[in-house]
Amino acid sequence: MSAPREKVDFKKKLGDVPHKPGVYLHRDRFGRVIYVGKARDLRKRLSHYFTPSRLMRADPKVRALTEAIYDFDWHIVGSEPEALLLEGKLIKEYRPRYNVSFRDDKRFLMVKVDVREEWPRFRLTRVKTPDDGARYFGPFAHSGALRQTLTFMRKRFGVLTFGRGSPSERERKSSTYQVPMKLAETTPEQYAERVAKACEFFEGQSKELLAPLEDEMRKAAVALDFERAAEIRNMLNDLRKTTKPMTRYTTTMRHRLKLPGALDPATDLAELGEMLGLAGPPRRMECFDISNISTTHVVASMVCFIDGRPANHLYRRYRIRSLEGRQDDFAGMAEVVRRRYVRVLGEIAESGAPNDERRMTNDEAESGVVREQIDYSFSQEGNADMARRITKLAGSGTHLPSAIRNPNLPDLIIVDGGKGQLSSACAELQRLGLHEVPIIGLAKEFEEIYRPGKSQPTILHRDSGALKLLQRIRDEAHRWANGYHQLLMKRRISESILDDCTGVSEARKQALLRKFGSVARLRKASPETIAKVPGIGAKLAGTIAQFLQERGGA
Repeated sequence: MSAPREKVDFKKKLGDVPHKPGVYLHRDRFGRVIYVGKARDLRKRLSHYFTPSRLMRADPKVRALTEAIYDFDWHIVGSEPEALLLEGKLIKEYRPRYNVSFRDDKRFLMVKVDVREEWPRFRLTRVKTPDDGARYFGPFAHSGALRQTLTFMRKRFGVLTFGRGSPSERERKSSTYQVPMKLAETTPEQYAERVAKACEFFEGQSKELLAPLEDEMRKAAVALDFERAAEIRNMLNDLRKTTKPMTRYTTTMRHRLKLPGALDPATDLAELGEMLGLAGPPRRMECFDISNISTTHVVASMVCFIDGRPANHLYRRYRIRSLEGRQDDFAGMAEVVRRRYVRVLGEIAESGAPNDERRMTNDEAESGVVREQIDYSFSQEGNADMARRITKLAGSGTHLPSAIRNPNLPDLIIVDGGKGQLSSACAELQRLGLHEVPIIGLAKEFEEIYRPGKSQPTILHRDSGALKLLQRIRDEAHRWANGYHQLLMKRRISESILDDCTGVSEARKQALLRKFGSVARLRKASPETIAKVPGIGAKLAGTIAQFLQERGGA
């Protein structure tokens, strides 16, 4: 850590700050970045921090931040969206203590289109895969504007958006999906021309398309159709936000910004491996988190980082089965660790063990079957030993089945929690013969690192790269678990009492709810009114009315 510095003359330095949009970084007395912010007017925004009258009215957090500021830097950008993109990038790299937003691994949206497909689709993604042959546009700072732009593109160019694979028969024949051009009346070559025009639109060649919309907006205003004029105005704003040329800030641009102190995965991994006494940097790390906001849905997540970066395709999520309406983080952690590595060992045994070895099936793995050690007919090799043997063979160039070219046992397991969660996870690893796999617990309140067999936790300096790496994977596991929990809760809320009514399918239920808005209003309707809903006959309407009367309190 550098020696403490003196506070700069803020009034003098503010005179050099321009009245332009950009991003600013506050530093403490050791030169560490403690806050990153964006501004439409950098000088005006920064002056707020150093005006005594404003400081007196500020909340405690802002006052504490201001007192800790010893210096600041700034970077000019071309527009507010660019400032938002750069702000998010810098917060992810520095993880300043006074920032809250952008500290997880969620990234801005991009648009991906694989032009090699017969019917390419424009899809949303947050991760750019190198050398996959697809075209990427973005990232985009305004996700709402981006989604509205994709809707416009679908209607204007007749291209597919979202979804997967080749279009279904319904998509090919229905003008509802591709207004006003049906794919059934289009050849792949003609569709490829539409895709090319849509790509040009995303590249900023949109003036000729925006001009007719502007004319339509003016005509609507003259005709006093202000609602339509406002709708077109909002669409134009969304299109301009999406297609306006701007600088995209990526990791390869770090040298241009001259920002010391950003995360360095290779260095951080080496520091972490040395701190934990591992054989080397933990290239593959897997982290577990439990989300039990309520007893209705207790879920868990497993996220994987490879070489210090998220490997999203290896993320897993679980519904905890053993708790039955109770909250128990220890039991939940034990279950998810057991299920994860029983399956991993089963896959390794199925692909890499000798022909006569007893194999663990996927059904056994999914049901949570636990063995002290997989029983082989001609080998006493343990589970961890087998994984190491397969890894060594793969490294020597020996041909192996594709399923095991990258053995799935991690170099380090991380559980979100303290001694209790760590002990539960260790017990399951012992039962599986994986006691040699390194594992730690990371307690969130004081960022304490617990290790098996050690009563006292290890506490790293808050600016340690190894700790920041652990925080990143822990925060990502937490986000992934909470996201799954929210998804299940939304599904539960969408369920209706109508699901229990005989003869009411999902389509009929949705038609009834669209017509009446809620079950309460539907309950007040007469059978004759209910029968007017498409797909609901007089007989079924009577059944529905009687069912709702019997369930009057539901």
